[in-house]
Amino acid sequence: MATEQFDLIIIGGGPGGYVGAIRAGQLGLKTACVEKRKALGGTCLNIGCIPSKALLESSEHFHHARTKFQKHGILVSDVKIDLPQMMKRKDAVVRQLTNGIGGLFKKNGVENVNGKAELVSVTGEQKQVRVELEGGTVRMLQAPRVMLATGSEPVNLPFIPFDGKRVLSSTEALSIPEVPKHLVVIGGGVIGLELGSVWLRLGAKVTVVEFMDRIVPFADPQVGAELHKALSKQGMEFKLATKCLGSKSQPNGLLVEVEELASGTKSQIECDYVLVATGRKPYSEGLGLEKLGIKKDKAGRVEVDAHYQTDVPGLYAVGDLIVGPMLAHKAEEEGIAAVELMAGQAGHVNYNAIPSVVYTSPELASVGATEDELKAKGVQFKTGSFPFTANGRAKCMEDTEGLVKIIADSKTDRVLGVHMVGPRVSELIAEAVSVIEFGGSAEDIARTCHAHPTLAEVVKEAAMAVDKRAIHM
Repeated sequence: MATEQFDLIIIGGGPGGYVGAIRAGQLGLKTACVEKRKALGGTCLNIGCIPSKALLESSEHFHHARTKFQKHGILVSDVKIDLPQMMKRKDAVVRQLTNGIGGLFKKNGVENVNGKAELVSVTGEQKQVRVELEGGTVRMLQAPRVMLATGSEPVNLPFIPFDGKRVLSSTEALSIPEVPKHLVVIGGGVIGLELGSVWLRLGAKVTVVEFMDRIVPFADPQVGAELHKALSKQGMEFKLATKCLGSKSQPNGLLVEVEELASGTKSQIECDYVLVATGRKPYSEGLGLEKLGIKKDKAGRVEVDAHYQTDVPGLYAVGDLIVGPMLAHKAEEEGIAAVELMAGQAGHVNYNAIPSVVYTSPELASVGATEDELKAKGVQFKTGSFPFTANGRAKCMEDTEGLVKIIADSKTDRVLGVHMVGPRVSELIAEAVSVIEFGGSAEDIARTCHAHPTLAEVVKEAAMAVDKRAIHM
């Protein structure tokens, strides 16, 4: 069997892999990207970020028709859900975007190899990769560099294992064939709250069971509390500081057993579906890492240096497979940086300037340090915040929940963290990311002219509030 020669082989066609492959093509590297799914885009495009946002958008339109249109003088009656059409639209959005990656590969000279990859040899100058195609055909590829970008998978809890029908991972929760009567969500993080919001808006009762004493525990406590308040107002129920003990099948669904951590009180929740959303773990099954002695940490993540290289020269890893937040845009940045470093350029990722977003309504977005993190390090800081209730555009939109909070260094005024909850903050956070990336100050934001009336004015007012000079409060 002939071995095909490349400059770079990337295993995994998700955000880290496909973006890295395109950048490699731009830099003139003969690149192959191996992906076992028929569609490129990884979890994000196929069963994650994109389909969930499509459903969030559709469900929000339905929710607004039922709850907000009348205030705007728009009278509608007998609003109904066409769930098959909603799912059809979601699938079409996914298909358009995944097909688009194939076009970008062709444009940049990247070879798309559809099959299961296994590292055969990584010790020599040329790394060898065996790819089993559909039907059992095998291709042997080799290159001086291989980049692993195989992503992650949902954590399966042994006491409430996925069955794909009633106990669901995030994948199945995107395609429930009916609106649940009662959906129990295990985990009050990003995935649980987003998918819980979809089905809540469409008419399901939703109960979130969270082990910690607050939802989105990674977020700034103030904005997390604001989100909790808003979702509770919408009807989402929460059982905090509570652990799930398991579930039992019954004729009409499931019986979920939970226990309050403080009191030890046990209770049962009747429901027809359970979404287990307690996190994700690195996915490296079938790569042959153990056989080749590639180092992994206790969490199963591949260990890399500052240039994303493992302890094996020429073998790299990025994205969910390595340390750091499991975010598509983090993986993309690493994919580009790793490839640029391979090509002798100055690849760069500023891990202090990676935004995170929860696409509920209101949205939550943050970048940089929280107050708790700064206190733990002994950093002196000052804060300023401003509510959307005092913003003209938010009032026109009938969307005034939430606030923007800016944390700046007490001495230098340098922005250390920005935390937002409110309408469209997934878009507003980009300004804060740019300011942190360039080492800017709260005063820089305050002195920058923001168009009126816009939601972005809340960011400016929060920056002025750091110096206790907000205008409209």
